[in-house]
Amino acid sequence: MDTAVREWLLSQLGRSTDLANLTARYTRLGSGRAVAIEVVRERLADLLASPSSVAVSGVVSINVSANIAAYERQLAALESGQPPAPDDPPAPDDEDTGRFGLIQLVERPRR
Repeated sequence: MDTAVREWLLSQLGRSTDLANLTARYTRLGSGRAVAIEVVRERLADLLASPSSVAVSGVVSINVSANIAAYERQLAALESGQPPAPDDPPAPDDEDTGRFGLIQLVERPRR
């Protein structure tokens, strides 16, 4: 895993993510996007396995439903290919990537 992929993974998963774990997953899966999707799925599964809200009257109330929704949105974005990972395969030439191209405008001589 090169530096660009490592930084992309840390930006997607957080700086506190274990680099040795990411490296082992990258070796097994072969792409940064696959690693990110697997980690987000595991985090989502952990949240879904625990109660989504806990309340002790007058003491504390915890609700993780917003975190579950955030992980579901992040997972959907990663699966759709956004944001692009440094090691994603390039798009074919005939496919629109949704990016802007550059055009150089040159003044024509006057008549």
